[in-house]
Amino acid sequence: MTDETERENQGQGRVVAVRGSVVDSRFPPGQLPEIRHQLRAGHNRDIRLEVMTHVDTKTVRSVALVPTWGLSRGDPVETTGAPTVVPVGTELLGRAVDVFGEPIDGGEAVVGVERRPIHRHSVAFTERTTISEVFVTGIKAIDVLAPLERGGKAGLFGGAGVGKTVLITETIHNVAGVHEGVSIFCGIGERCREAEEMYRELGSAGVIENTVLVFGQMNEQPGARLRVGHTALTMAEYFRDDLRQDVLLFIDNIFRFVQAGSEVSGLLGQIPSRLGYQPTLGAELAELQERIASTTSGAITSVQAVYVPADDFTDPAAVQVFGHLSASIVLSRERASQGLYPAIDPLRSDSKMLAPQIVGRNHYDIAREVRRTFAGYEELKTVIGMLGLDELSREDQQIVARARRLERFLTQPFFTTEQFTGQPGRVVSLAETLQGCERILSDEFADLPEEALYMIGNVDEAREHARDKRIV
Repeated sequence: MTDETERENQGQGRVVAVRGSVVDSRFPPGQLPEIRHQLRAGHNRDIRLEVMTHVDTKTVRSVALVPTWGLSRGDPVETTGAPTVVPVGTELLGRAVDVFGEPIDGGEAVVGVERRPIHRHSVAFTERTTISEVFVTGIKAIDVLAPLERGGKAGLFGGAGVGKTVLITETIHNVAGVHEGVSIFCGIGERCREAEEMYRELGSAGVIENTVLVFGQMNEQPGARLRVGHTALTMAEYFRDDLRQDVLLFIDNIFRFVQAGSEVSGLLGQIPSRLGYQPTLGAELAELQERIASTTSGAITSVQAVYVPADDFTDPAAVQVFGHLSASIVLSRERASQGLYPAIDPLRSDSKMLAPQIVGRNHYDIAREVRRTFAGYEELKTVIGMLGLDELSREDQQIVARARRLERFLTQPFFTTEQFTGQPGRVVSLAETLQGCERILSDEFADLPEEALYMIGNVDEAREHARDKRIV
């Protein structure tokens, strides 16, 4: 029996082409691996591939999940007979892992646990809950103007350097400590430095023991970045469905998932659509997003950072992500340049939870009045720029004064930036925030300069802040 016949009996194949991260392999007739099944290539079977297409009756085209260094034509390939599987369970809590669920934190390997495939169907409609509940973060601008939904998806939209990662980190800090379930942080295509900082910050905050960190960083293959979100979701679904716990899923950055799909699409030779994105952009994103859902056993609540290329919110990636979200929090570069952190745009941020039957009539009325005040101020900015504030009517001057005080009151010192600002962080309850906005709208603090409301917690700190800083 020849070596070739022996390989065919074993269902093995051979590499016939290597083009960067794309590998073509030939198998015996009738033994082609299925789409999305994992292959092991190389003499040590250490190069992992995922089947993407069937080229013909004998050839499959796959994308590498690890670097293909050293792989060459003629090297052996074998199918595992299943998709990529990852470990799930409580043993992963407190650990940082890669797309395969293997530890990258220098600790011991995770052994003796159940493993599940990363490709799974979304929850059936009949198993989903229809109750709308508000998810409080302790961040004033979010809780008042764009409240999050338990079991929903919230997006933090913004260009580079406006504070998306800081907001996610602060949300983890505020919520994970009082959250009864577990938290999963998924880093897609971000800097390795940020992964290390996140690991240390969660440890210092004392919440690392209830958190799983899953990373597919920007130095890894596009195939790994494309699938790391599926790995994190598989782990989240175990806690929701099997342990019946609520899960907080933080994704930084969902745009990098889209970008990885675009890279893979180009490597596979697919014709790009508008602005160079893959023709399967909508389907790939929907497949991932629809697995994030609330069921009768538990909920997966997701907060996702969304990088907006060149601050263009008409970009196809941003538009596609918008459609899946229950809350959209837009970060403004203009507000960041003015030092108004978090740099949340109050007029462009929105949430479907901001309805009187969900948040209550009082919250709804206050939020609507805050928006109306900001909208009035925005309209008056052009007049102020040309004629000056003194040329406005008394009523318009009051609108400007209220808006500027609200702008500063909705800033907030963060725990995760204490080392840079020297100011201790604040968690502010929703009731305190609503009360503060209401009192500012009623001109209770008209005798105080607007700087007294800058970077404070609840509104009662304003007078003490003015006295300590000698603001007059």
